[in-house]
Amino acid sequence: MASIHQSHFDLFHLPEQFALDIQALDAAYRTVQTQVHPDRFAAAGDAQKRVAMQWAALANEAYGTLRDPLKRARYLLSLRGVDVDAENNTAMEPMFLMQQMEWRERVEDAASARSVPALDDLLEELREEERVRFDKLAALLDSGANQPAAEAVRQLMFIERVVAELGKEIERLEH
Repeated sequence: MASIHQSHFDLFHLPEQFALDIQALDAAYRTVQTQVHPDRFAAAGDAQKRVAMQWAALANEAYGTLRDPLKRARYLLSLRGVDVDAENNTAMEPMFLMQQMEWRERVEDAASARSVPALDDLLEELREEERVRFDKLAALLDSGANQPAAEAVRQLMFIERVVAELGKEIERLEH
């Protein structure tokens, strides 16, 4: 293993880009895990065991980050010195803000009406919206348009929250 401070991409010998070969990531993760898994160091000294645990934890964190497209985009932007700052920066395009309000109203209306089909329709619409926006995000990241990419990440984070809420609401109404 090289330095514990290397990037997640370097750890798995992958190109530092948004588009990833997930099968290559999975294979690289398994390779790293076999090299650093704490079980391999059961007979080693305490210091070696601690280092193995640190590497295993780093590998798990790196894998989780790169496997999730939204986390991967945030991480890639952080490597480029761009903080998405989603907690403090809520400024978004007016059109997206209007769309947010419409989605929220549709969730409330469908939940009030106890209409699982309406919630399912909205969920499908939001998943398609996510797919389109991830394609746009990939193009922004690949072209180095970091600030627009950061806004796209913030928008996708909002959509993910609504998708999660929809899933919970559907589950609540079905049970």
